[in-house]
Amino acid sequence: MPPTGLTRFNSADDGTARAALHEVCASRAWGERMLARRPYATTDALFAASDAAMAGLTAADLAEAMAGHPPIGRPKPGDPTSRREQSGMAGASDALKAEMLELNLAYQEKFGHVFLICASGRTGEQMRDAIRNRIDNTPEQEREIVRAELGKINRIRLTRIAEHAEGDAA
Repeated sequence: MPPTGLTRFNSADDGTARAALHEVCASRAWGERMLARRPYATTDALFAASDAAMAGLTAADLAEAMAGHPPIGRPKPGDPTSRREQSGMAGASDALKAEMLELNLAYQEKFGHVFLICASGRTGEQMRDAIRNRIDNTPEQEREIVRAELGKINRIRLTRIAEHAEGDAA
């Protein structure tokens, strides 16, 4: 039997399900592919559909997905998901925060989009090291790394939908 949240997601009207999917990933193409494959029998089936939808995204779809993510070190004000996912930067020193801002700007100038990483469970230093390592990538290499990182983020967020019981805070 699917988890309570997954059952509720499967039975939600298209508008409600579409809005929930948009909170997971800002790519409309990804969301429509996910919506079209409902109902999901298991969380693993939900993940497999997400992975397949992510693999099919174009560069423009990826750009749309990335536009929904704030820069590392600057979570969206009032957004508990953004704050939770970037909690590794919460206790970072002022020097590390300043360095991340500088690195984020250099990355964005080179690639034309925010540095995207699955930040959950990572320290500020780990995220800094990742951006340092990735800034020398080609745009093509970086696009595929971003695709993989988005896939990880989507799985974490989809887990929250699937496991969310009635009355729980998401």
